[in-house]
Amino acid sequence: MAKQEGQKVKSTKSSKSSAFAQILNGDFLTREFVLNNLNYIFFIMLLLLVLISKGYYGKQINKDIDNAQRNLDQHAAEYIEAKARLELVTRRYRMAERLESRELKETKNATKVIRIKQPKNEQK
Repeated sequence: MAKQEGQKVKSTKSSKSSAFAQILNGDFLTREFVLNNLNYIFFIMLLLLVLISKGYYGKQINKDIDNAQRNLDQHAAEYIEAKARLELVTRRYRMAERLESRELKETKNATKVIRIKQPKNEQK
């Protein structure tokens, strides 16, 4: 019994080492199993290439998103700055100063709104 167990251990070790040696030598490629399943092996290689290209595409998309966000932030800051400058230029007292040369003056009287009440039957 001990001899048989020893032979089984030796045979599994030799088969593992021979499988490893066959992979290193390239002998496993000539086996009938590999030759019969060559289409599947190429399909798996294609899937691996697609996976790698998807990773690069994702990195490129992230870079484009970052650039667009930076550009948007810059334009938003320019918009706020331009809006602040416009408010500064169009303040009431500045407008009055600029219009004095054209002899236009700011009214001193408050603006009045005239509203006419229409009868309910004439309203639309």
